[in-house]
Order: sequence, then C-alpha cells, then structure tokens
Amino acid sequence: MKKSLIMVLAAAALAIVFLVGVAQAQKQAIYASSAKATYKPMPTGGASMDVLLGDPEKGSHKTFTKFDPGYDAGMHSHTNDVSIVGIKGAYLYKDEAGEKRVGPGEFLFVPGGHKHWSGGDKTEGALFYEEGSGKFDVIPAK
Repeated sequence: MKKSLIMVLAAAALAIVFLVGVAQAQKQAIYASSAKATYKPMPTGGASMDVLLGDPEKGSHKTFTKFDPGYDAGMHSHTNDVSIVGIKGAYLYKDEAGEKRVGPGEFLFVPGGHKHWSGGDKTEGALFYEEGSGKFDVIPAK
C-alpha cells in the first residue's frame, strides 16, 4: 500500500512538472501593429476591434479598438474592469466626475459597474489599446 501511494505521488509530481514545462514552453513574445490590424465591426456599429489575446466574448482580453469619428456609445457600464491607452485621435469619456479626452499615450481605467459615456473624437475618431479583466459587454444605463 505504501509503495503504491509513493508511485501515485511520484506520477502526480511528474505530471505537474510536465504541465508546468509545457506552459512555460508556450510562452512567447507577441508583436502587433495597430496599423496592420484586421478590425472586425462590433454589433453596435461605429466601433471595430482587433483581438490580440483572449476572447472578449468569453473572458479577459487585449484588443486594438477603433471608434469612428463622432461615435456615441451612450451612457452605459461594463460588468468587468476595462483599461484603455490612447493611440490615435481621442477616446472621449464622461462620468459624474467630469469629462476626459484620452489621447495618444494617455491611460484610463474604468472599473466594472461604473456608469459612463464614451465616444470618438468628431474629426479623428479614436484608436486605443484595451484590456478587459473579463468578458466584454455594454450594459445601457437606465
């Protein structure tokens, strides 16, 4: 009995070492250019997204996202946290604390559940890098 328990534990330890090795081997550098990205229109219209990592429909994700000039997402919230870094144009943001114009090199963190308005600059629209901590959704404000 003791010998079989040792064999099971040894096999489990080897399996863990193997799985850790596989996970580490799959780590790789990823390069992406927003200028060469393939943007897919979002169902809401006026916005498009290129997924870099993850799956916005299922969980955490990293994307390049575009808002057309003058795009208006209306007042809404997201279930999960969203982080944004401006690349080109300006991501326009408004909440009870005021308005922000998130331009190239600027960062905005929006916590899940926080009601806000967002849109794209009237002339240039917005191109930004976005990270979501979970599935991406838009919940219209009531």
